[in-house]
Amino acid sequence: MNTQALENMKARRSCRAFLSEMPQRELIAAVCEAGTWAPTGHGKQSPLIVAVTNPDLRNRLSHMNATIWNNLKRQRGEKTAPDGFDPFYGAPVVLVVLANRSVPTYLYDGCSVLTNLANAAHAVGLASCWIHRAKEEFDSPEGKQILKDLGIEGDYEGIDHLVLGYPAKDIPSPLPRKADYVRWAE
Repeated sequence: MNTQALENMKARRSCRAFLSEMPQRELIAAVCEAGTWAPTGHGKQSPLIVAVTNPDLRNRLSHMNATIWNNLKRQRGEKTAPDGFDPFYGAPVVLVVLANRSVPTYLYDGCSVLTNLANAAHAVGLASCWIHRAKEEFDSPEGKQILKDLGIEGDYEGIDHLVLGYPAKDIPSPLPRKADYVRWAE
């Protein structure tokens, strides 16, 4: 039994404060490769991973994401984030997961990739956090133009982002698992 893999999954936590130091490309590549081995419906491999290490594009995506976040908060009558808020928490790397809408399992496939990415990041010593609102980003005209500029063609939906980097502070301890998380049907 590979207990180390299980322990890595149990120890992985989301990080919300990153150092600006760029991780080594080999580490980012290893995390991305793990994402490519995620299970996908019928083996269709509908997702794409866009590894954003360019600071200008990273900041542009952060600004788009913050704008969407604040617009959603306004619609719900909630307090918005302050100007300049970075929903990527300072992480220097943004892994954007997209998936081809023509594949019936595209959403599940993309989530599977994101889970593999998060577990792989922890396994190689990087911190990560799953960030929402990629759908809204890449359904917008600006997001579609970014994909076009990157040479990505087709009907791709932004599933979500996984931000990566080195933690700027200690990662919180996990919460206890709820008692009835697993129900046996024997």
